[in-house]
Amino acid sequence: MPQEILLEAAKALLPADLLEQMGLMKAARTASGSGAGGARKGNRRGKPLPSRPGRPSGEARVDLVATLRNAAPWQPMRRASAAQPDRPLHIRMGDIRLRRFEEKSDRLLIFAVDASGSAAFSRLAEAKGAVELLLAEAYARRDHVALVAFRGTEAELLLPPTRSLVQTKRRLAALPGGGGTPLAAGLRAALQVALQARGRGMTPTVALLTDGRANIALDGAPNRARAAEDAAAMARALRAQGVPAIVIDMGARPEPALRKLAAEMAGPYLALPRADAGRLSAAVAASLEG
Repeated sequence: MPQEILLEAAKALLPADLLEQMGLMKAARTASGSGAGGARKGNRRGKPLPSRPGRPSGEARVDLVATLRNAAPWQPMRRASAAQPDRPLHIRMGDIRLRRFEEKSDRLLIFAVDASGSAAFSRLAEAKGAVELLLAEAYARRDHVALVAFRGTEAELLLPPTRSLVQTKRRLAALPGGGGTPLAAGLRAALQVALQARGRGMTPTVALLTDGRANIALDGAPNRARAAEDAAAMARALRAQGVPAIVIDMGARPEPALRKLAAEMAGPYLALPRADAGRLSAAVAASLEG
């Protein structure tokens, strides 16, 4: 059987609003605006907020109306004691008010997809179907998505953050399966994308799809024990950096090691169902209660 196996995306019976049900991307939610992120140092400007006292600078503009309103009650007293009483306005530094705006942060969903041989021979097709459903959900919310694939001895960023559903589906459909499972490398690549996006003011979340059979260490060496240790270390790194993550088990049977990995990330664990949406919904509810 050839090493490179192209699998078509098969429909996976995931709930249509999985990410919302799992309670992910909470930090990215606001009361208004489609796809708008939370009140934080974001990548775009939101609605105006009450002005604040301060000194004008290159980043902060003066709110002229608020400044005049603040200075107005003091004008008679200031004219009476001023060296130049004929001046129309007497403005003090304490009167200055600066404009403020709500910071908006676009949300980013980073798919880290296991394209190794073990995944290809089992359920890569269903995993692609799951990604397509999550893509549609992200597209409806106007979120950005990125695609990381790991196979062989390394991980690759197949698609940097984008809102293009067509482009993402095309890259996903062309994703081949084969080789080892460098799970730690996949998590490291997803973390790098997340931190770069956060540096641009975005709010990232990682969705990991794997069968959990890690056998390639972070340095590219085939070693199952070290591969598991490296994957756990990268999971803890995601947690330490405050990057939310969800683990979707695409193995033929639930993998206990993946449940532990999800715990290391402080994120939910979900086993990809074969054909039972009810079981998956129950798993979602159990994860929320847990």
